[in-house]
Amino acid sequence: MSNEITQQGILVGVDGSVHSDAAVEFAVREAVMRNVELSIVHVVSPIIGGYSGIGMSVAPLPEDIGLQMEDEARQIVDDAVRLARESAAGAALQVRAETPFSPVASALIDMSKQVQLVVVGSRGRDAWQRALLGSVSTALVHHAHCPVAVVHGRVSPEHAHAPVVVGIDGSPASERATELAFNEASLRGVDLVALHAWSDSVLPGIDSIPIAAIRAEAEETLAERLAGFQERYPDVAVRRLLVTDSPSRNLLAESESAQLLVVGSHGRGGFAGMLLGSVSSKVVHEAHTAVIVARQD
Repeated sequence: MSNEITQQGILVGVDGSVHSDAAVEFAVREAVMRNVELSIVHVVSPIIGGYSGIGMSVAPLPEDIGLQMEDEARQIVDDAVRLARESAAGAALQVRAETPFSPVASALIDMSKQVQLVVVGSRGRDAWQRALLGSVSTALVHHAHCPVAVVHGRVSPEHAHAPVVVGIDGSPASERATELAFNEASLRGVDLVALHAWSDSVLPGIDSIPIAAIRAEAEETLAERLAGFQERYPDVAVRRLLVTDSPSRNLLAESESAQLLVVGSHGRGGFAGMLLGSVSSKVVHEAHTAVIVARQD
């Protein structure tokens, strides 16, 4: 295995929702496979004021709101810790829990400096929490200092041995994603599907393009991108998949029969600090399975 993924442990953000539970189960599996600590965090976002419901006047918050929030946060992390230990099924797992008071996204982004993976669910408990989690997960995949996993639901039994899928476009971010995907496939003992699109969109006049020559070049490029990793991970069987266009559409189609998708944080022509690539962004929000965005510090 590569020495690049060596930071301390796995962090999962929880809110007590069904999707949060799925994130905990995913995070437990990652922590057990890597033999690292699991940190369970429920960030309590400060509330500045409230509304009276008459016009737009601001009403004072109840005096005991802080204690209520602390009690709820403690219950959420206690339930998550209980679920984590049940999900570990007897495997050695070191768990710690935190309930910091802070803006949620900034707290998790700061904590991402100290871990090797941050895990969040794709949705929250209710309409407000869904909106909050959407903004938090978006902030994480744009600004975290480590890879971010967005979990869309529990892994069904029929997908337990399904492959890991990675999108490869030749960019530095794609290389990081490839490294991470090989590592995940090796840890899980499953195959890896390496998908490469030689065009980001349907090209006009495609019938006049020498497809055979372009495909041969794409095959050579994909083989070069995979060669070094296949030497380092001889236990991972790789299926190469070349498509002519729309990497996001093809990745989403592959997600239906995969247990995990891995994508880079930005694509061809990207640079550090650039907004999340359009392909990665679409996949994160619409995939049928968990997605890891291979961010790095």
